Amino acid sequence: MPSSSREDEEMTVRQQRYQGHQSSNNIVSSISKFADDHLTLVRNISTGLAVVGVIVIARSIKLITTFHAVSEIPARFIERNVSLRGKVHSITERGLKVEHVPIYLPVLSGILSRKQGVCTSPMLVHLAGVELTPEGREWLHKNLAPAQTVWLKLISREDDRLHCLVSQSRERSMFSYCVNEEVLRLGLARSAPVVGVRPNSRLYWRLLKRLHRAEVKAERKGRGLWKEDSLWERASKAVGDNALFRLMRRIFKRT
Repeated sequence: MPSSSREDEEMTVRQQRYQGHQSSNNIVSSISKFADDHLTLVRNISTGLAVVGVIVIARSIKLITTFHAVSEIPARFIERNVSLRGKVHSITERGLKVEHVPIYLPVLSGILSRKQGVCTSPMLVHLAGVELTPEGREWLHKNLAPAQTVWLKLISREDDRLHCLVSQSRERSMFSYCVNEEVLRLGLARSAPVVGVRPNSRLYWRLLKRLHRAEVKAERKGRGLWKEDSLWERASKAVGDNALFRLMRRIFKRT
């Protein structure tokens, strides 16, 4: 008798398992049938969820946000030295005026730009670690035309001004160059302390080394402000500064 009761219990357990397995199969079959019958609806729901996910991610990391002022840029962008795309607006005594151009995503960028409005405002950008000469500003006017695309590698922020490494593409070339290094390499600027970066930080010394290397090249080749006078120019200057020569010139003028 005890053995028969155990067999009955095992049979009952088996029947329950079979029934549960059959019901789960029925549920899966029903879902599959619904998906097949409403394939377009399922696809639309999947697409909608994907779009919402992209919007949430993009807005959370501000990929498609237009920055109208230096203060709007998140602190983490500065800390991580993020590169932003921009269009040159003008060249001023204080630096470059650049309009931020966010990453373009079809449809989404159009929707969000309508929400934000189309008004743009240029941000003030300083070439980090560089002190321009008047000739350097003239060079910027010639080589950074309005509406030209540049990349701004964020280094630090100072009140209403960004300190950046500015890069642009060379004409008829796929490669870009750093404007900060180029003006130093041409002798159109001097290297200067990098504002807003701790002097004992790795970033500070890496930038200083990079900019100093460009300045040394200009000094060795005698470019720009490092250009040496010719022998005749040095001789003429030495004679002109001589006290006896100035006295003789005064005497001849009087006579």
